[in-house]
Amino acid sequence: MMLGGIEAGGTKFVLAVGSAPGAIAARHVIPTRDPEVTLAEAAEWFAAQGTVSALGIGSFGPVELDPSSERWGFITNTPKPGWADCDIAGTLGRALGGVPVGFDTDVNAAALAEHRTAGGGGGSLAYLTIGTGIGGGLVLEGRPVHGIAHPEIGHIYPRRHPQDMEFAGICPHHGDCLEGLASGPAILARWGKSLSELPADHPGHAIIADYLAQACHTIFATVAVEEVVIGGGVANTPGLVERVAERARALDAGYLPGGRRHTVIRPRLGGDSGIVGAMLLAEAAGKA
Repeated sequence: MMLGGIEAGGTKFVLAVGSAPGAIAARHVIPTRDPEVTLAEAAEWFAAQGTVSALGIGSFGPVELDPSSERWGFITNTPKPGWADCDIAGTLGRALGGVPVGFDTDVNAAALAEHRTAGGGGGSLAYLTIGTGIGGGLVLEGRPVHGIAHPEIGHIYPRRHPQDMEFAGICPHHGDCLEGLASGPAILARWGKSLSELPADHPGHAIIADYLAQACHTIFATVAVEEVVIGGGVANTPGLVERVAERARALDAGYLPGGRRHTVIRPRLGGDSGIVGAMLLAEAAGKA
């Protein structure tokens, strides 16, 4: 039995095969171009690895996750040119001979991988990725949260920082939602540099940490997860995650009953959370 996994991002697709989620035998990275070229190249690579028995896809979104919908497995109204209404799961499943396909958001896949690495069981956590956009996945009692769709934590509205009242935000739908204020492009639009390129004493570090801490506190207060795991390119800024953790504790002011059991951490799997999560989706699909 060989599993295939895809971490489908807006910039690149990470492909992997292996006998188990924690036993990746080969991986490959391709740029995200138009769907026809990208999906064909992915299918060609998998075919060259041998017979894949199940495929897991953790995809950028929004995506359709309702298993009763005829559009299950589609990327829906994404702003990424050419990818709206793309049947990513169906196209790849058919290209690989009709294998079972597990499908979820990229952040839910990463959350599943981090949950398993933390010991699995009935624990709970959220995974936030801070990069070109901001996305969030939730695992409660060992299961990813879907609801009528999937969480869109990047589009909550944080309270504006007093030193950041003039910036309108860049989200084309919401302006100054979390993604509109704290994503990589929002930082670049505001200060002309990435967060890691700003001087250590630049106020941008405290401003971005405050917005992300507000998101963490909202997650702790609403769904009572034990951990918020923060990944993505912006999160690689030295000291940012630690600053977010400190600010989230200050925002709580000792109120939440979980106390210091609510933690903000870096991914245990480093940059592999998404692809390991995709392999977990493949494993589950193969057993279904």
